[in-house]
Amino acid sequence: MKKLLISLLAGGILMFGANAQNTKKTVVCYFSATGTTERLAKTAASALGADLHEIVPVHKYTSADLNWHDKNSRCVKENNDEKSRPAIANSIDLSGYENVIVAYPIWWGLAPKIVYTFVEQNDLSGKNLVTLCTSGGSGLGRSGSDLANHAKGALLKGGREFRGSASGVEVKKYIDGILK
Repeated sequence: MKKLLISLLAGGILMFGANAQNTKKTVVCYFSATGTTERLAKTAASALGADLHEIVPVHKYTSADLNWHDKNSRCVKENNDEKSRPAIANSIDLSGYENVIVAYPIWWGLAPKIVYTFVEQNDLSGKNLVTLCTSGGSGLGRSGSDLANHAKGALLKGGREFRGSASGVEVKKYIDGILK
């Protein structure tokens, strides 16, 4: 009887381990300069049961840095410089994730250059990439496909603009639909 119980317990552990390995692990990585994209990213992570990672710049963006009306502001200069790659203060090991969702604000139809830094510094080979953005009016643009071109080996599954106040149900429905 004791051997039977041990065998059943061992079998259950092995089955649980096999099921755990089949689970597709997801992370939402986000950059937010004003808090709008942060709200979207937290909503998405919560709705999906995903991990959450903030992309933190070494040099935080000030209000003056974000003044897109000023041609000398940091965001305008970075946007106009194709080679600009602002430094990131933190990192994440993406090796355990199958799905990487990258959330960011739209700046002139593109992701901020710090998001390019993120996708270029991380190995996204063979990972499903989904892009989510918030925008004051310019929309997703070519930002998702452009990021995928810089995320060598990533499999772009789709991208969409959401309001910062989007519901978890709305975001989950979209992501579940494209990751099928």
